[in-house]
Amino acid sequence: MEKVNNKKFYPTAVALYFTYFIHGIGASILGQYKQDFAAMWGAKLLEDGTYDVSMVVSVIAALGLGRLISLPFSGPISDKCGRKVSGIIGIICYVLYLGGIVLAPNMMVGYAFAIVGGIANSFLDTCVSPSCMEIFPENGSIANMFTKFSISVAQFILPFGIGFVASSAMSFKTIFIVAAVAIAIDGLLILFLPFPQIGATQDKGAKKEVKKEKMKFTPASIALICIGFTSSSTFMIWLNCNQELGKLYGLADPSKIQSLYALGTVCAILVSSVLIKKGIKEIKILVIYPAISAIMLILIYFIRIPSICLIGGFVIGYSAAGGVLQLCVSTANAMFPKDKGKITSIVMIASSVANYTIISFASYLIKVGGAVNGPTNVVLLNIAVTVVGVLLAIFVNIQNSKMEKERGIA
Repeated sequence: MEKVNNKKFYPTAVALYFTYFIHGIGASILGQYKQDFAAMWGAKLLEDGTYDVSMVVSVIAALGLGRLISLPFSGPISDKCGRKVSGIIGIICYVLYLGGIVLAPNMMVGYAFAIVGGIANSFLDTCVSPSCMEIFPENGSIANMFTKFSISVAQFILPFGIGFVASSAMSFKTIFIVAAVAIAIDGLLILFLPFPQIGATQDKGAKKEVKKEKMKFTPASIALICIGFTSSSTFMIWLNCNQELGKLYGLADPSKIQSLYALGTVCAILVSSVLIKKGIKEIKILVIYPAISAIMLILIYFIRIPSICLIGGFVIGYSAAGGVLQLCVSTANAMFPKDKGKITSIVMIASSVANYTIISFASYLIKVGGAVNGPTNVVLLNIAVTVVGVLLAIFVNIQNSKMEKERGIA
């Protein structure tokens, strides 16, 4: 009976995954059109004939600020008012963001619309992931991984869309408008599609249990929360600042970096799922993947040739954006089995703080360094943050080994 009932929710799952497909475009498209937005918002023209894109990077950082502002509210709204309500709010905000950002007359208006885009992300997060896990209860982790898969597919296709728009002599605003219309139509479908019911009685009981026991933070759990910051920083810096680096290194078509980045992410999701099924612990991957990212970033800094950007795009997509944040959340959930919701929110807040602060700092480095030193200064920033993430992961592994030994003795 349950399987038959669940089948009626499959179209809902497809519609929800499509919102993440559009989110994949929305989260990275500003980074692909920085020069266009800089020109539209009256940025300073640099000596090499390009525009100072620091103001656009600041606007990209506002996506993290919007997410940070709304995270404390989006979860409770999803739990109390329903997943559909949360999803519709997210979709409305996404339409406003995608449509509004291309009409923004200046950077400040663009900044405001980017905050709305961050709010959209937060509400989609609290709708799509729990809904898909409720639709596929026996394969919840796989269902959740497909949200990342949807994002990666969109980011892989996006450069081809950008190329088509350019070759057809269409405005750079085209993809934004098409994406806004597409998610609006999807929102109308979601409005009428059925959603699984949330077990209200169980949730209330679970909340009472959580209130009885206070969360006790250990040095290892604090380090994990910090990994939420560092892991997000690594891929967010690369995702939004790789185009200028590609141009600096003489890459003819920097948009190809984005496709290889997305391809690396897809490969990582598939490979990681196999590794975990074979018994490799998530906590070990938290060291291995960021270490690969750090080594790749160091090579990118010293080997300044066009092809290194393409190789780096794939490797960083694989090792930084291929589920490290999700594995961090899973490890944190194992540490706090009775407080999964709270610890997930805390890690995601750390991720949002990274999205805002680290991208804002990258914007400052680009402004100070200009077209020549700005991109490489950003790479140095990324190396520093990623190395800190590796050290934190090593510390978590050491603490976890000690805890396992103590349990074995006990």
